[in-house]
Formats: sequence, structure tokens, C-alpha cells
Amino acid sequence: MRLLIAITGASGSIYAQRLLEQIDPNQHEVHVMLSQYAPQVLAEELPEGLHLKKGVIQHSHRSMNLPFASGSNPPDVMVVIPCSLGTLGRIAHGLSSDSLLRCADVVLKERRKLILVPRETPLSLIHIKNFELLLLAGAILLPANPHYYFRPTTVEAVADTVVSRVLDQMGIEHNLGNRWRDEPE
Repeated sequence: MRLLIAITGASGSIYAQRLLEQIDPNQHEVHVMLSQYAPQVLAEELPEGLHLKKGVIQHSHRSMNLPFASGSNPPDVMVVIPCSLGTLGRIAHGLSSDSLLRCADVVLKERRKLILVPRETPLSLIHIKNFELLLLAGAILLPANPHYYFRPTTVEAVADTVVSRVLDQMGIEHNLGNRWRDEPE
């Protein structure tokens, strides 16, 4: 698959890092794009920086000169993780003022899979209406709401409860955590 992972300036850089750690660039074509404010948040939350595996291609949000900015060459899946509510709102309203937003617009119009992972709370009615617009347009909204069923004991394990759901939606097999199953009889 051709994958585009976009990282915005919302808190939650660990989700993007953990997702990128789970995707093998030898099995998938992996592209990464940072929003204008993502580098500042990454510097605060990941002091050692974002680690990209060999083979991952990084793009600037400033250039429209990239493959996914055209409907003739969309990715199979685009994930915006974490997704700020500002970015989510701009995507919902079709604003394409940079390449990250343009790529999301292309993914929606070409009926490819767009997964948005908002992390911010609380939500206003404006955010809920933006959620509604995106759901109607075919996006998958996967808020970064970790679960504690299997008692995660590290920050990474908590983050992985969200990342595992993202990987499931992407159609990528993984071994992150346990799955819910029937009770033994």
C-alpha cells in the first residue's frame, strides 16, 4: 500500500511515532508530512526527535509538488495523527492552503481512506459539526481515546491501544496488545 502519515501540531506526537514504528517501509510505500506547527510540538514531546525508518519519504507541507496533491496519484490511505481540531476543520471545509490539506482533500474526493486521529478536548458544537461533515464525506474519525482493558503499564503501551486501532483501520496486521474475546466457559 501507499501510505501518507501526516503529523499536525496537536499534542500526541507519541501516537505518530508509535504508528511509524509499526509500519515496515519494505512492505509499504511510506510517506510522512509535518504540518507547519508539528516540529515545535515534536521538539517538546519527543526530545530525541521523530525517528523515521530507512525508506520512509518525507515531504514538505509547503510544496504542492508531490505525488499525492493530484487526484491522478492519491495514496491508498492517509492518516493524520495526531490531528489538531484546526486541521480537522480545514479538511472538513475543503480548504487546501498547504499540501497536507490538499492531500486530505484529494483522498476524500478520490474515495480513498482518510483516518483522522483528533486528540483535543473538550469539543464545541463547531467541532461536532466538522466531525459530521467529515463522516458524511467518508472520513474515519478515530479519536485518541486509549483503553485500559489489559492494564497497560507504560506510556507507550497506553499509546499503543490507540495505534492498534489505527493499524486495524489501515488494514495492517500487528501484534500490539490483546484483542477482546469470549470469556472462557
